[in-house]
Amino acid sequence: MGKKGKREKKGKGAEKTAAKMEKKVSRRAKKEEEDLEALIAEFQSLDAKKTQVIESSCPPPSPRLNGSLSAHPEKDELILFGGEYFNGQKTYLYNELYVYNIRKNSWSKVEIPNPPPRRCAHQAAVVPTAGGQLWIFGGEFASPTGEQFYHYKDLWVLHLSTKTWEQIKASGGPSGRSGHRMVACKRQLIIFGGFHESARDYIYYNDVYAFNLDSFTWSKLAPSGIGPAPRSGCQMAASPEGSIIIYGGYSKQRIKKDVDKGTLHTDMFLLKTEGAGKEEDKWAWSRLNPSGVKPTPRSGFSVAISPSNRSLLFGGVHDEEEEESIEGDFFNDIYFYDIGKNRWFPGQLKGPKSEKRKRRRGRQTEAEGAGDGEVRQPPQGPVEIVKEVVAEDGTVMTIKQVISGPAEEKERSESEEEEEDGALGQQVEPCPRSNAMLAVKHGVLYVYGGMFEVGDRQFTLSDLYSIDLHKMEEWKVLVEMDPTQEWLEESESDEEDDDMEGAEGGEEEEESSEEESEDEEGEEQHPSVQPGEKHADYLSRTEQYWIKLARSNMGLDAKEKKVVKVAHAMAKTFYEDSV
Repeated sequence: MGKKGKREKKGKGAEKTAAKMEKKVSRRAKKEEEDLEALIAEFQSLDAKKTQVIESSCPPPSPRLNGSLSAHPEKDELILFGGEYFNGQKTYLYNELYVYNIRKNSWSKVEIPNPPPRRCAHQAAVVPTAGGQLWIFGGEFASPTGEQFYHYKDLWVLHLSTKTWEQIKASGGPSGRSGHRMVACKRQLIIFGGFHESARDYIYYNDVYAFNLDSFTWSKLAPSGIGPAPRSGCQMAASPEGSIIIYGGYSKQRIKKDVDKGTLHTDMFLLKTEGAGKEEDKWAWSRLNPSGVKPTPRSGFSVAISPSNRSLLFGGVHDEEEEESIEGDFFNDIYFYDIGKNRWFPGQLKGPKSEKRKRRRGRQTEAEGAGDGEVRQPPQGPVEIVKEVVAEDGTVMTIKQVISGPAEEKERSESEEEEEDGALGQQVEPCPRSNAMLAVKHGVLYVYGGMFEVGDRQFTLSDLYSIDLHKMEEWKVLVEMDPTQEWLEESESDEEDDDMEGAEGGEEEEESSEEESEDEEGEEQHPSVQPGEKHADYLSRTEQYWIKLARSNMGLDAKEKKVVKVAHAMAKTFYEDSV
């Protein structure tokens, strides 16, 4: 048998194995999903009581990850939908709709009757039809304990001009899944990959579906060629010509009983139609070998389409498995992929123009005054900044950040840096994170939320940053990071009536946190940065707070040097995130 015949036989065998696994997962998941369907139906009945659209100004949304952030096609607005939050004991799912006004830097909450059920890890795509439409497909609902999952296969559209939700019921679509990817390509929604998980089994997908936005019909594509292996959380982008780019992603396989092996994919594929973009056209997979500097292996990264026919990748995490623990390296870097040139390159911050002029003038003066004609050149290239974050239980996590561009001279004393009040220090930027939400509007990238881990604790974010992708000069802080966040240790016994409270959403959480704050009025709060306060003054005032907290969690026998080191790192971290 020739090589081609062997490949075809191997491919058919893999398809049969995948089909068997899907049936197995489907059987075991059926009971779980029936239990959760009743809970979802109860939530929908509560949503159905809303009979009118209510739009009201509000504070920034609560911390969350795995939601969707989309740019309005006609207005200077960003639309946030869904997401999840975990506080150590319970998982909260959301179906709230928030709108961020870019010009006013303000948030509003829009309550619309009969919205999609609460979910996370779904996909959203915006099309400019009839004043703008936001399409939502799939995602998952989790029990409050996070041990049972329901995977959606429903399709919704939000009509932005009339502020109405509509569920589109069409047969022949993808099976229930989350972690998939969806893009609007010409007059179609293209969906690829994802996974379905039950309490005992899981399956990853590499199938491709198309939804026609004119006929409202599904079709399963059968591309020729060798395509990507099954995966979730990949990068998916559509070119103006109608081609689809797939990069990276994550999957896992069971190598033996109760032992799974994860894979970070770094390969890249092109899905291209051979016709003029019609539904009946033939599609074909081909492998891409891009040039340039590729992203380091990671999962949980976020993606968006940037100007000049480029796709961008932000953040993510690389988990390193050790004997008894998993340590994650989180990222906050940007990589661009030029679709036309088939080339990767990292996003380099150039720094504000006024700041660069000051630096050049300062260095020129130093060179003239030196007398020996020697000019000290700062080291070029990326600089790794290491931060330490301590959780309430004393767990210390090291967060690595890569600051692009030239570093400051090592000879500069700390007193000089403090006197400049951080003006020439490292640039403000989002902390490293995974599963953030991205959107691009008028060439500006917006990054909202996400998470990072500190030991066994998950810290969920609610900050908002922006950066002009045309200039790439500096990040701007639109909503600051909140350094305080509730974290509950795992409890062996959970009350039955907690199920409804945990899965419902943010209202119960906000009420409980208000009650807790009233009970703990006497507890010392984290010092805030005062307007115009210098770095040195804030560190001195704040380190005492962190020394007290670190000592109470690390034990009285902890070495003084380690306690002070952790306190200094925490004070520095929150100062940089607040200025």
